Amino acid sequence: MFKKKPSQSEIDGVQYRRAKLWQIIFCCCNSLLGSTVYMLIGMASYSASIGYGIATASIGIILTATRILDAITDPMVAFLYDRINTRFGKIRILMIGGFLIEALALWLMFDAMSSKGFGFLTFTLLYVIYIIGMTINNMTVQTINPILTNDPKQRPTLGVWNTIFNYLVPMAFNIVLNVILLPRFGGTYNQSFLTAAVRVVILVGALGTILASIGISAYDKPETFEGTKKNEPLKVKDMIEVLKGNRPLQCYIASAASDKIAQQVGSQSIVSTMLFGIIIGNMGLSTILGVIAMLPSIIFAAFGAKYAGKHGSKKGIVVWSAICIVIAIIMLIYFIVIDPTKIAAFGPIMIIYVILTLAFNGAKMCVSTCNVAFVSDVIDYELDRSGKFVPAVVTGTYSLLDKLISSCGALIASGAVALLGYTATVPQPGDACTMALFSMTMFLYFGLPIIGWIITLIAMRFCDLDKEKMVALQKRIAEKKAAAKAEIIAENLK
Repeated sequence: MFKKKPSQSEIDGVQYRRAKLWQIIFCCCNSLLGSTVYMLIGMASYSASIGYGIATASIGIILTATRILDAITDPMVAFLYDRINTRFGKIRILMIGGFLIEALALWLMFDAMSSKGFGFLTFTLLYVIYIIGMTINNMTVQTINPILTNDPKQRPTLGVWNTIFNYLVPMAFNIVLNVILLPRFGGTYNQSFLTAAVRVVILVGALGTILASIGISAYDKPETFEGTKKNEPLKVKDMIEVLKGNRPLQCYIASAASDKIAQQVGSQSIVSTMLFGIIIGNMGLSTILGVIAMLPSIIFAAFGAKYAGKHGSKKGIVVWSAICIVIAIIMLIYFIVIDPTKIAAFGPIMIIYVILTLAFNGAKMCVSTCNVAFVSDVIDYELDRSGKFVPAVVTGTYSLLDKLISSCGALIASGAVALLGYTATVPQPGDACTMALFSMTMFLYFGLPIIGWIITLIAMRFCDLDKEKMVALQKRIAEKKAAAKAEIIAENLK
């Protein structure tokens, strides 16, 4: 069953490669690892403070420095990716290997060595090991989507499934953390809570890695990674050439990196605690409201995928980023004119907040869906431009610059909280809501994303990778591959 050949379909005069539904769903299960780890590592500030006695300001420096290391390891993984080619494939080997390293580091960091008298150096070393495993896994996972399908109509649909998982998994994990685990351990982020959280993450992550490995198995073979020219060992100059010659990649880096830094700041537990635990005053209710927003957001994502399939992923990014800006501004004004604590009480204020949250999450889901398809378009653009199918080079080059730029996310959040007076401790639910705390939270949660989306709109004006160009591009790739195959056959007959 799992070894059945990938299905094919002819659209626009091109024999596109299409994935089966179960393959897409299984591959998207890698979010069981990625999303839960992402949320867990958002509590690294609490682990460092509670488990290793590190001051708040120092935590920001550690997380920023290791984030830069994370960026540097990305191109190294691209070289590793290029050279691994076993009978068990390369994607499965790297995914499983990365998970094992990542899981070991997280278990030691949040559980086995936490609150045991270790300090700054131990926490930093464990975080570095986590970065190495996470980079191997994430870089490999990023290459799955362009390998599964090159059909311009299916790519946005694949993005829907990615987005659904990326939405459902964090939401479900939020419920586990804030509704189930947190009350059982006193309602605060203590060592017992962190220990339970990391064990859940490792078990769920193992399941996701196994399912993703099954889903990609039919594609994880040498012929999948062939280009239109003879394969040569990857060199540093290849990555430089990709960055210099691939204009859509340049535009995407500017767009995605600006969005990522805002996302990373907003996803920090200390920022979420300030918004939901202090300003609104109910951490558990915020999670429940997120559950209510689930189905409408998924419907938004499906609509966004349909729009991208019809008009192209680039146009989808532009349209939905503009909508995100408008909704974010409305929500910011709404928080200013109302009493935010009334959101926690059923009534008109909460209903309006729910409606705005539905629209905001839905628009962000649409942007995410279009981004998934656009990255694959960028990889195919490079195949057409250079004749090399190098998904890891494209994703590695992007990740390198993206992480260097967005490495300040944890530092910005920690620094902003320190400016509010949290220098030796971190915000906890129930703390007093001051005007300074309110203003800072609004800027971090809404202001930074608005800036990121504005940069996206500017960057996409310089990218011409629209729907029409992608159809012509896929036709050229198909013709080049057919010509290269015919040349090889002719040489073998001589």
